[in-house]
Amino acid sequence: MEKTNRHEECYMKDKCVQYDKCPMVLIQDMISGKWKIMILWYLSYSKLRFSDIQRKLPNVAHKVLSRQLKSLEEDNLIHRKVYPVVPPKVEYSLTDVGKKMIPILEMMHKFGAEYLEDSGEISTEENNI
Repeated sequence: MEKTNRHEECYMKDKCVQYDKCPMVLIQDMISGKWKIMILWYLSYSKLRFSDIQRKLPNVAHKVLSRQLKSLEEDNLIHRKVYPVVPPKVEYSLTDVGKKMIPILEMMHKFGAEYLEDSGEISTEENNI
């Protein structure tokens, strides 16, 4: 495909035609996956061990979580630190690149909260009684 035709569908094609891959396609590839956004969200405020992440995401299978963590690590969004102890200890944290996602995640959270408010799905003490 010619460089000028790669981004014909993008409304920002004049800005991203210089890249081999559309930046929106790149970010979609990096964070697509059922659990990746939540993994990044939980890691945005602390280092976590695998079991901590699994506790926060109880509906995710061990194999799926492992795959998503590996993918985020390959994309340089998270760091996996292995401690040389028995039993093995592994911690996950955001890399400097991953930390750049925090404002985006916070905006997503804000959007979600506003959406819930606008749709009348606010959980108040009165509604929880």
